[in-house]
Amino acid sequence: MSLLTIRNLQVHFGTFPAVDGLDLSLEPGEFLGIVGESGSGKSVAMLALMGLIDPPGRAHADALEFQGQDLLRLTARERRHLIGRDIAMVFQDALTSLNPSYTVGAQIAEALKAHLGLTGKAARQRVVELLEQVEIPDAANRANAYPHQLSGGMNQRVMIAMAIACGPKLLIADEPTTALDVTIQAQVMALLLKLQRDHGMGLVMITHDLAVVAEMADAGPPNGARVAVMYAGQVVETSAAPALFDAPRHPYTNALLAAIPEHNRGARRLSALPGLVPGALNRPSGCLLAPRCPRAQPRCAAERPALADGVRCFYPVLEAPAHG
Repeated sequence: MSLLTIRNLQVHFGTFPAVDGLDLSLEPGEFLGIVGESGSGKSVAMLALMGLIDPPGRAHADALEFQGQDLLRLTARERRHLIGRDIAMVFQDALTSLNPSYTVGAQIAEALKAHLGLTGKAARQRVVELLEQVEIPDAANRANAYPHQLSGGMNQRVMIAMAIACGPKLLIADEPTTALDVTIQAQVMALLLKLQRDHGMGLVMITHDLAVVAEMADAGPPNGARVAVMYAGQVVETSAAPALFDAPRHPYTNALLAAIPEHNRGARRLSALPGLVPGALNRPSGCLLAPRCPRAQPRCAAERPALADGVRCFYPVLEAPAHG
């Protein structure tokens, strides 16, 4: 049984489709990287899964299943019981996600009380254990610190500790390395993979950086790694990680890989894809990438391609990728 199944997820804000017909699946212990530039719908899709789309946003899907359980049929109480315990999320900006008025230990303990009924000494002991798991030094004293007293990297580890507090089966990490320096980024990524291996979790990593996904895939997640590339609310390519990096088939994936600095050594300028992700007022009727795509042909402007054999393109890249 799949851990997670999403079919035809739609998220609208007014008439704007922030997520447009998303299909995804995840197996237990598998790593899935969701990649795309800002505005692609990556975070919104996972917020919809968590039930965190507030009005005027509207989310609906043909199927939204976790371990065979239909999330669409859950009551608000049942969803609160599930979210935070079996499905957890590490949000993008730790400092704005943590409450500045409470110690980090108290905030982790709140999750333990809500989902596991732990209080008092038992909760305190578990808080310290969790902070030690995420490799925060002097965990017993750091539990008494307020978010502003910790560094960005430490606060991100606190968020991860909070997310894994109840032993989730699915962990979603939304740009967890944003605003961290390179050394701390590497530590956080290694920590997430270690926790995945130790707990057997499914792990979804949301990022705009294909290099981050490549590094995590190379580290060997226990049940393999896949990548889903999103553009303008749609998955445009999905594949096992090695195949996607070795031979990307969608022009957008090819452009993302070509823009990685390591692939531009010796060039005067970084490779870049001109233009912007379409918004509410300039959404093409045909292929959503067509106005920016170097491979676009008349058919692309008239018809919208379906996702077939893992790629959403009439004229996929067949030759060796430009970055070599």
